[in-house]
Amino acid sequence: MERTRKIVLISLLVSLGLILHFVEAMLPMAFIVPGAKLGLANIVSLMGIVLFGFQGGFLILMMRIILASLMAGTLMTINFYLSIAGGLLSFLFMYGAYYYLGKRFSLLGISILGAVFHNLGQIVTAYYIIANPGIFYYLPYLILLAVPTGLGVGLVTYYTLSYLNRYFVKGVEHV
Repeated sequence: MERTRKIVLISLLVSLGLILHFVEAMLPMAFIVPGAKLGLANIVSLMGIVLFGFQGGFLILMMRIILASLMAGTLMTINFYLSIAGGLLSFLFMYGAYYYLGKRFSLLGISILGAVFHNLGQIVTAYYIIANPGIFYYLPYLILLAVPTGLGVGLVTYYTLSYLNRYFVKGVEHV
């Protein structure tokens, strides 16, 4: 029964991540900094880390990125590689900060860290794809934008987890 409950919760988080991904794609953020996003789908990645640990969080991240790319028709394109590089680097740093430095970082700080490393992963990947070091001039603007977006993602994650812990997720063990 517990395993079934965990599979259902992971599936719901993947579904929520897909919805947030497509809602975010409709928001016009490119006028601020081209290519910049709010990172709404990162809410479910951070929730996955907190609720299910490395394996569950990683599963949520990979399923979300692959399914979103399949649905958008961007699998194995530059967008896919940028998304997976940013997502993986962000996930690894958020996981490390949450489990190894959790007493020094709040969920908001971990979210901001994830947003910064997501942008860093994407810029490094873009550099390898286009082979132009000028892409790194773009990084300070993205990092500056990562602070408020990471803060917003962290706040939503914090309040959502507070609600879920009270009513729905009792008994879910970390993997």
